[in-house]
Amino acid sequence: MKIPQEQVERIAALGYTESEARFLYVVAAHSGYFTLRHFNAFTETYRGKRSMAFARKLLKHGHATMRDYMGTGSVFHLFSRLIYGPINKDNIRNRRRHSFDYIRTRLVQMDFLLENQGHDFLETESEKVNLFCESLAVPKDVLPAKVYEGQPGSHPTVRYFVDKFPLFLAAPLPGASPVVTFGYVDSGTGSLSGFAAHLAAYQGLFRHLKSFRLLYIAPRATEFRRAKERFRSSVKQPLESDVSGEILRYFGIRRKWEKHEYVVPVAADFEFLNDARRRFHGERFESLYQGWAAGRIAERELRLEFSQLTPERSVFFETYLVRNGRSPLDEKHRPGVNGA
Repeated sequence: MKIPQEQVERIAALGYTESEARFLYVVAAHSGYFTLRHFNAFTETYRGKRSMAFARKLLKHGHATMRDYMGTGSVFHLFSRLIYGPINKDNIRNRRRHSFDYIRTRLVQMDFLLENQGHDFLETESEKVNLFCESLAVPKDVLPAKVYEGQPGSHPTVRYFVDKFPLFLAAPLPGASPVVTFGYVDSGTGSLSGFAAHLAAYQGLFRHLKSFRLLYIAPRATEFRRAKERFRSSVKQPLESDVSGEILRYFGIRRKWEKHEYVVPVAADFEFLNDARRRFHGERFESLYQGWAAGRIAERELRLEFSQLTPERSVFFETYLVRNGRSPLDEKHRPGVNGA
């Protein structure tokens, strides 16, 4: 994990030891929220006087707040500009107050980061944009983005990778070359709706990468199977399959939809149709569709048309169970990675 010494020294100058300052840098860069268990794990100490002294110091200086969330334990929120400003992170979203679900997600993310400090995580938006646009020649308009409206009369601001989930390079298999690894953090809500939306936001970027891995990080293993199935059906199979097969499926579903042949809605078909309309848009695809629907173009001709577009990709999916397997503040399970 990259922890710039110069910025650590700026935090330490506010009255913290070097190990405390290093921990605060990690919190500021990646989460904004933490528990004393995280501090103990980072400093390799046990719960006791050292962590309590650290907590009192944070609260006395007014650099953090402490709250008990629904009886789960004390959670600290590092919010002070006096911490974020000297390390050039004054405008980062971690300083703001958030929902309980957001906080749970960041606590799980802290667990993952502290259990995997050997990786060099990309921290900033600019680092991530540079990796894809400059190093991997990915068009900027396919990156996951969110538009923020400014004050009246000002221009909207486009921000990239606002989820701030872990992103790093790592080998998916022993002896293999490192690939881009996207982390997705499930806070344990028991729903895959957030994961589905996340995959949809990243579809454009995924299609421009020859190889990548998605790491599904969670405090419970209950959703691992369903997450694997969702990833396989919506990402892995479409990217690794024959493009002509995807186009023919799109044409078939589109024709059924336009002819009102769906008596009972089929969610998987509609999700595919919406994504395919974005992927296969333009005059070329429209002309082919009209020709195919009218019977002027046969399936064999379509397959020949796109036979050279069959992608050569390696797409990996793995799951990661963080140490606290029951709640963001539980310490009963050991970490582990499972390939899928």
